[in-house]
Amino acid sequence: MRRLGHIPTPGGASSDVNALPAELTREGKDPAAEDGEPELAPFDQLFLAEYGRVVAIANRVLADRAEAEDVAQEVFIDFHRRHRPDAPYASAWLHRAAVHTALNRLRGRRRRQQRERAQARDGDPTLLDPEQVVERQEDRRLLRAALARLPTRAATVLVLRYSGLSYMEVGAALGVSASQVGTRLRRAEQALRKEVHRATSV
Repeated sequence: MRRLGHIPTPGGASSDVNALPAELTREGKDPAAEDGEPELAPFDQLFLAEYGRVVAIANRVLADRAEAEDVAQEVFIDFHRRHRPDAPYASAWLHRAAVHTALNRLRGRRRRQQRERAQARDGDPTLLDPEQVVERQEDRRLLRAALARLPTRAATVLVLRYSGLSYMEVGAALGVSASQVGTRLRRAEQALRKEVHRATSV
């Protein structure tokens, strides 16, 4: 997966997010625009506004920052190819796509998780409290495995809400009203607890 250090914009230009000045990344607007310089292209503005959150959502599922960044890149490239950057649904689409893409990766990496689990148990014996480290990794593995077994809608509402999105933002991503989010969230939490309990009681 190529990095989004240089990402195409609708006008054919490319932007290097790492090369942007600090003032731009904080404010989302080029101060020079007041002096007649052109403002950022719509896709660049969307990228700066949403990249961090998209990574955070994917990382909530994967617990792997590098892989979460790969997911974000994939999501933004897909959006850029298929949608207008100033579409009113852009943020909701990106949030939902981040969850779905991350879940797909999670469901496809079970063999890798098993290898990591074995490596953790056979790790360096000089580590402090190795049993606690293994227990913590096992708890996270069980939780993510349970999340991967949930229906996509239930997993999505959990990931979005616990990534810090408001009920309104979660509702926008799911295409439902904010008043319905609470009910869906409670049902999803119950389903997740059942999955975890089933896995630990086997």
